[in-house]
Amino acid sequence: MEKLVIIPTYNEKDNIEAIISAVFDLNQGYHVLVIDDGSPDGTADIVRALMQRYPDQLFMEERKGKLGLGTAYIHGFKWSLERGYQFIFEMDADFSHNPNDLERLYEACKTGGADLAVGSRYVPGGKTENWPLDRKLYSKGGALYTKLITWMPVNDPTAGFVCYRNTVLETINLDEIMFVGYAFQIEMKFATWKLGFKIKEIPITFVDRKVGVSKMSKGIIKEGVLGVLRVQWHSLFTNYRKRVKNTMSDTSDSVAPKAS
Repeated sequence: MEKLVIIPTYNEKDNIEAIISAVFDLNQGYHVLVIDDGSPDGTADIVRALMQRYPDQLFMEERKGKLGLGTAYIHGFKWSLERGYQFIFEMDADFSHNPNDLERLYEACKTGGADLAVGSRYVPGGKTENWPLDRKLYSKGGALYTKLITWMPVNDPTAGFVCYRNTVLETINLDEIMFVGYAFQIEMKFATWKLGFKIKEIPITFVDRKVGVSKMSKGIIKEGVLGVLRVQWHSLFTNYRKRVKNTMSDTSDSVAPKAS
């Protein structure tokens, strides 16, 4: 019950069996939790069948309707904390994140002093593959924009391949996280930083999906642009740390230093 990989899915029937198998083939004690948002393509049926093969390692939570990436991860975070997992990972189902990099993120938290390890495209050694020019410009420009507005020392704030120590998720008031798209990834890192936890970026190669349809949309991009402004506004003109801190946690004061 040490390491849990959370994989949100919506219409990932062409990828889900392969990605789950790739995680388990590492033989490093990972468990996998799939959060499926009512995929009409039968993704959940495939996972259900795999659960017979991996009864002690694979779990699934099914939700009705497409409720958003952020709410899927928060659902998974709460599920993992209730069961005592120590290291909780976010990973896409489409192989844009290489399962072989899970151990590098884990080691950064386990022995490298990180509270949140981020698989980063925008540190030395990190890169993207098979992206068109406009996608690169949106992503890199969004990262620079976020860093400029929030002053957060993270080069890849929208990265979705990460590892949290459970103490971080116990300390954040997950019910106060506002966003569901890419801005969710930014706000979680921002809350982690503001609560005084250490974030470490690990270079990865992000590969554009080869199978299935991207979930990127104009609405997600808009949420990211406006969400950055909203997060920083709250930080400047409200007691952001108090709002996002889980006062029910009896470990946060001893784990996290004072906020920046």
